[in-house]
Amino acid sequence: MKRMLLLSVAVFAVPGVAHASEAESVDGGTIIVTGKADGYLASDSVTATKTDTPLIDVPQTVTVVTREQLDDQASRSIADVLRYVPGTTIGQGEGNRDQITLRGQNTTADFFLDGVRDDVQYFRSLYNIERVEVLKGPFALIFGRGGSGGIINRVQKTPSAGDLAFGATGSVNTFGSWDISADINAPLSETAAFRLNAYYESLDNHRDVFGGERYAVNPYLAVEFGSGWQAGLSYEYVSDKRVTDRGVPSIATAPGQPNRPIAGYRDTFFGAPDVNRAGLEAHIVKARLDGELAENLQWSTTLLYGDYDKFYTNVFANGAATGQTGTVVLSDYTDPTARQNFIVQSNLVWDVDLGNVTNKVLVGLEYADQNSTNQRRDLILSRTTLDLANIVYPTATSGALLRDTLSEVKVFSAYAQDQIGFGEHVDLVVGLRYDRFEIDGTDRIGTPRPFARTDDRVSPRIGVIVKPQDNISLYTSYSQSFLPRSGDQFLTLSAAQENLAPERFTNYEIGAKWDIRPDLNATLAVFRLDRTNATTPDPNNVAATINIGATRTEGVELALTGRITPDWQVSAGYTYQDARLDGNEAVRLAQVPEHQFALWNRYQATRRIGLGLGVIHQSSQFAAIRTAPTTTRLAAFTRLDAAVFFKATDRLEFQLNVENLLDERYFSDAHNNNNISTGAPINARLTARVAF
Repeated sequence: MKRMLLLSVAVFAVPGVAHASEAESVDGGTIIVTGKADGYLASDSVTATKTDTPLIDVPQTVTVVTREQLDDQASRSIADVLRYVPGTTIGQGEGNRDQITLRGQNTTADFFLDGVRDDVQYFRSLYNIERVEVLKGPFALIFGRGGSGGIINRVQKTPSAGDLAFGATGSVNTFGSWDISADINAPLSETAAFRLNAYYESLDNHRDVFGGERYAVNPYLAVEFGSGWQAGLSYEYVSDKRVTDRGVPSIATAPGQPNRPIAGYRDTFFGAPDVNRAGLEAHIVKARLDGELAENLQWSTTLLYGDYDKFYTNVFANGAATGQTGTVVLSDYTDPTARQNFIVQSNLVWDVDLGNVTNKVLVGLEYADQNSTNQRRDLILSRTTLDLANIVYPTATSGALLRDTLSEVKVFSAYAQDQIGFGEHVDLVVGLRYDRFEIDGTDRIGTPRPFARTDDRVSPRIGVIVKPQDNISLYTSYSQSFLPRSGDQFLTLSAAQENLAPERFTNYEIGAKWDIRPDLNATLAVFRLDRTNATTPDPNNVAATINIGATRTEGVELALTGRITPDWQVSAGYTYQDARLDGNEAVRLAQVPEHQFALWNRYQATRRIGLGLGVIHQSSQFAAIRTAPTTTRLAAFTRLDAAVFFKATDRLEFQLNVENLLDERYFSDAHNNNNISTGAPINARLTARVAF
């Protein structure tokens, strides 16, 4: 496999402008701060507004999962994190990538690292991450195209010029998966520090055919130059090689009723064990520079260059099983992608008071150039069906080329935002972003066919915040985003799509945020997200999309985060969503449960012993957009998790996490009607942490 160079020169950031991290100078202390948090509760975010803003003053739903909660829940992936964030649904991602649904909108690309676009399709790890932020609703003003139902932002761990520190973690679970990691922080002087994070993970789970390994190393240097100027340089190498597993197929129930995932095959692999493989390599470099041009005037510039190389080969069920011990039709392909990215971003933030009116003005420019080459090739299978009464896996050889494209995307953006304070009780957030999106490519199958399209789009955002008290905010907001016709990976553009306008997303939201105490917060949001010019994956053709017109998702979100008592922390949330084709109640959107509830508790029973208890409930959902009565439905499920924490000494800690404590049989996620992931049975993970 071709080696992948991913140079993510990113996040030159200023205090208040930094992409999801705040830079500040502290004598002999922290050089770069990644946001304020108390246990499970975060109090601010730079990501939501590109300025350092308390979450209570952000007029949109933002969920922050802190490092402490990530550790307590033994989270290893984005999927682990988001299962405890209601309003988000995990997709299978064809067994090779993160894929999620936010407010009814499915995406493989709305992921960011320190506020910088991270749109390559792969599984993201958390070993060097300080916190994960989930922003819901369109965010074109901040992030440009996409972000239709929201975005996921990972905030990286950063160096400190305080004390020399070393931490190591190791864990193993009952499936045989294990990992080790190290985190070293070394002050170089009062104004410079170095941090190194590294990890290795051996992959395994409950499935008959699964395995792989991933590892990474991430050194990070940060320096303060004086006079308010800071710089950071980070390099990361990532390797991820694993079996591609697309789960189990469906089976028919009664005539005219939804199909259901086939039962009794929780561990059975539907593929070709020697063929199904995915691989990714990455070299990631991030650089950062920020400073104060004048009093109350901050400047930042970001550069990003990336060179990506990824592949996946898969054999999978391409139809419902003909019976409980019948046959399943198989399909297949291999898909390599290479991408080069170059992004330049520059921001100014100006704090200015005009009488009793305060203003935090953000002005920014961004230029991006992204080049992609992609192929999709058929495989020739030794057998095209799997006999469930006598499973014999097929072998495969290379077949015909199905897709061979190259494309270049150029984006120029200009944006402005003002956070206006009218006295102590009323704030106004207003902004506008202009994007010029150009795609130019060639379909090289047969006679080369060039394709191209240019879109100019303006995306507004406005929010009004009323604060009857310092610890209570009531808000309403309106925002828009768009997605060009080349999709979130811009790999191809058909002749028919070239003449279609981009998809547009409009979010209306009203809500309330209440800091009950400084360490306990409650939020409420009511929203409506409209999508026009909508497309969706064709449930009957894995390589195609269909136009469905307009969709609407309406819902309510509730959350409670923080400390109930000094010894008892909670992270709780409930979401109700009604996601459908606008004007047609019978057509339901894919992978959107009507009800989701998640609750995680940690109680510190003694100075050395802590207890954790979590529950996840998800009502039934359709695996694909429901365009027919037989569309596969995944049943509702409730999963119980638990943990025990033991502090052996001041430097050594152990924890035992038990997932699916009651051994619930359930189907956790899906890619379409016949690629459905089975939930893992009861399993445990033992973790040890040492720190010096």
